[in-house]
Amino acid sequence: MKCTINVYLLNEHFSEEHAQANNDGKESELNPRYEWEDELAITSDVVDIKIHENSVYPLRGTMPDGEPFDIEVHKMRLFEIISLDAPIAYIGCSESILEDVELIETTESYTLKIYIKDYEPMSNPIPGVYIAAQEFPKKLVF
Repeated sequence: MKCTINVYLLNEHFSEEHAQANNDGKESELNPRYEWEDELAITSDVVDIKIHENSVYPLRGTMPDGEPFDIEVHKMRLFEIISLDAPIAYIGCSESILEDVELIETTESYTLKIYIKDYEPMSNPIPGVYIAAQEFPKKLVF
């Protein structure tokens, strides 16, 4: 099945009352519901999505000096994307910045919606991974 992942950064200043009174309950240019939205499309045939609360995400890469690193990031909500024709993929978000999650499954597709709190600083080191600033590995901050 097809799979789309939408990540929304909530606008903490959005006013539902203003939207109801002035725009039929919808957001407007001066009253946006979200600061930004990321959309990821999984092109392989997805067969399941498993959700893991308070999990560990293995952040791997190479330091600027060429030294490899492998660091565990704790307190993450992980979304395990299982496909028939691709390796397992993980989307992740720190529990402390996560506001809400919706997983919508139909006979033809999966849609995963992740809502992130606006007032918590965070980092997006790779597509689909959102780590709260307070939980970001200090070794990787320059």
